Amino acid sequence: MVDKEKPKLFENHWVDPSNTDHQGSEPYQDSCSCFDQYNVRPHARVDFHAELQDTSSAGWQHLLALIDEAASDGREEFRPLAELSPQERRQIVTLPPSISKLTAVRHLMLYGSNLVRVPPEIGAMTSLEQFTPYTSNRLHWFPYEITRCSRLVRSTVSTRSLFGNYKLRPQFPRLQPPRSSAAENDLPDLAGLDPSRWGATAIRSCSVCDRPIEKGGFRQVWISLRVATDVLPLLVNACSSACVAALPGGTKDYSPSPHQGGQVDQPAPDWD
Repeated sequence: MVDKEKPKLFENHWVDPSNTDHQGSEPYQDSCSCFDQYNVRPHARVDFHAELQDTSSAGWQHLLALIDEAASDGREEFRPLAELSPQERRQIVTLPPSISKLTAVRHLMLYGSNLVRVPPEIGAMTSLEQFTPYTSNRLHWFPYEITRCSRLVRSTVSTRSLFGNYKLRPQFPRLQPPRSSAAENDLPDLAGLDPSRWGATAIRSCSVCDRPIEKGGFRQVWISLRVATDVLPLLVNACSSACVAALPGGTKDYSPSPHQGGQVDQPAPDWD
């Protein structure tokens, strides 16, 4: 008699592998009302999230320690949220610049995070192949520096949560107009920015050429590009008009060129 073959078990990619407290009553993610993620309302204005990261919180300190540990042991998969309590997870609205040390990580799992932005230092994660921020419903955009992750080939992003996405075509936050050298003094200190206006609390270097940014040449633009599996809205912090001109053309069915946000001329939403 031939033994029956044991049934194969397949990983469920759509369950939250990071939440260790499914039965708990404490939420690990805040709600988001930036735009309607289920109905088409392309004329509704949107803005950046204004939350500041509390770097004194227990969650932030725990995350810093986890990053140091992962960098030290050279692990290839990093799932920091699985190590945080629901309360600690809610305290994390961005990632620390120290993620630049995670040069061995091939899979970054951020399923169900409370993030509202990702720092440009993600571009230093040179081994990154898979990026999973799925159901991070408050994460609407990404830094252009993520395009430096040349090995990134797989991503799982909640498309309806993205600015300008093809399903709903919500607006992009309107960016501040470019300043000339003569208007340099009109700019705030680039190390002390209001994230509700600039998308970040500090801007250190050019997203395109990586050189330091001087106030006189600073400008911001949006561009939608395919990164791994998904088309992502990318925020570019450029040091000059030449760096803006060096950007690639936008992905098909999205704005073909860099823009300042607001209601952008794109094809109609795809309801299918």
